[in-house]
Amino acid sequence: MAKITFIDHGGESRTVDAENGSTVMENAIKHGIPGIEAECGGACACATCHVYVDEAWTEIVGAPSPMEEDMLDFGFDVKPNSRLSCQIKVSDQLDGLIVRTPERQA
Repeated sequence: MAKITFIDHGGESRTVDAENGSTVMENAIKHGIPGIEAECGGACACATCHVYVDEAWTEIVGAPSPMEEDMLDFGFDVKPNSRLSCQIKVSDQLDGLIVRTPERQA
């Protein structure tokens, strides 16, 4: 299990316990994190679970796949540390992960 902190665009943070093997998006939905819409349910077919991975975590989380990069093209205010939270698998290695949600989703 890992603790993940979600920080919204206004600076409010919420920390949740996330189950290993699930995705960051699934845990956001489970815990009612505002700013994660996840319209496609985690199929990497939209960009409504877009997050910014804290720069201290970008190497650990890793780079997006080519398919994810294509979907990020539809995201709002995409940055170099942008990821789709449906594509980030939770593991003990991500304990302490910090992600920020954009002002709005695409």
